[in-house]
Amino acid sequence: MNGLRKKLLNKPIEITLPEWKEIMAIRAVKEAWGLENETPEEFASQVYGVKFRFQSGSPGYVGDLYIVQGDTLTGDPPWVFIRRKGVLCLEGQTRWN
Repeated sequence: MNGLRKKLLNKPIEITLPEWKEIMAIRAVKEAWGLENETPEEFASQVYGVKFRFQSGSPGYVGDLYIVQGDTLTGDPPWVFIRRKGVLCLEGQTRWN
């Protein structure tokens, strides 16, 4: 991959309100953050989040990658979400899967 293309792929992208709504709809997120009637704007103000157009360096995942971190550093890793067949899924957190 040439340097310019890689540079563009590595730029963080703001998560949109509809995407925040998708993240909030995941059962594990609802449970972990105790979400009930919060709006996407309210949830987004409680966490840090970013999206990348991800392309694996070897054969593997290509697509949107979302990273979400709560507003406290607990030592737990940030939450990572990817799309599987168009559906946003929590990735790599066996505690919640």
